[in-house]
Amino acid sequence: MTLFALLRGNFRETLDTYWVLVKITVPITIAAAFLSRIGAIEAISPIFDPIMHIVGLPPELGLAWLTGMIVGIWGALPLIFTLVSPSELSIAEMTVFSSLLLFAHGLPLEQKIIQKAGPGMVLTTILRIGGGLLYAFMLHQFCDVTGWLSEPLNPTWIPLNATPLWSTFFLDLTETMIWMFVILLVLSWGLEALRMTGLLNLAIKAMSPVLRLVGIRGDAVYLTAIGLLLGISYGAGLLIREARSGKIPPRQIFLSCVFMGFAHSLIEDTLLVAALGADIGGVLIGRVLFTFLATAIIALMLRSASDRTFFSLAFHAKSLRYTDGG
Repeated sequence: MTLFALLRGNFRETLDTYWVLVKITVPITIAAAFLSRIGAIEAISPIFDPIMHIVGLPPELGLAWLTGMIVGIWGALPLIFTLVSPSELSIAEMTVFSSLLLFAHGLPLEQKIIQKAGPGMVLTTILRIGGGLLYAFMLHQFCDVTGWLSEPLNPTWIPLNATPLWSTFFLDLTETMIWMFVILLVLSWGLEALRMTGLLNLAIKAMSPVLRLVGIRGDAVYLTAIGLLLGISYGAGLLIREARSGKIPPRQIFLSCVFMGFAHSLIEDTLLVAALGADIGGVLIGRVLFTFLATAIIALMLRSASDRTFFSLAFHAKSLRYTDGG
């Protein structure tokens, strides 16, 4: 396949993905702007107040968090600065909120993929949301005590800001959607370049020894590393095939999916929230360290769980051909 043909195919795939995002994101963003202007956001934000208060965030951002969990990160991006002005946020707050998004986003789609690989959807979803809240709380407390990242937010990209006029709002929304496509395409082509040069494969191989430290072994190591860098659709998608072949033990599949739920698509997602002003140390380094520690603890708990407990609570793919182990 020629480079031109490869780029053209990649462009079409990106366009298809983008069109799905447009159909979801635009109506939600317009609705959120309308609700904000009539005061409805202020009325419903107290619903999110207890959770947002725990992690030190404005309650208005609860709507963006909920949208991100259901639709995905791209669906939440235009909402953030529509609900809260950048001037009202600190770098710490954006980093904490970005962490919530990175742990749990696009749950209906991603958790369905994970379920097809074998792990139960309910437990892995609870782990992702709970893990995100725990990490966001710890990060908030650390920033609050030390004063780290207390500087005013200065994003390099503002997807959409609250504006007094509808004409300006729709112009900004159009510009935002154009930039979303450009960024999505550049990231997609960038990942393709990493694949073609072999750098991506080298990075995956380098991660393998570290993944073994948290209990992920055998063929699951490579697939987890793929998910870590590229996303659940790639990593768990490949796990589905391997799970059905019986090559990877169920407990290894479960650990791999838990790990990918906590940390995946490190390249694309991290670059997105960094453009919004989130700190790399908080959304990347801290998140990855938390993921390794949390997965190691879960691996220890799995070792003491009986097969009956494991298969009744954590693994429900009865149609797969496998033998337990690991």
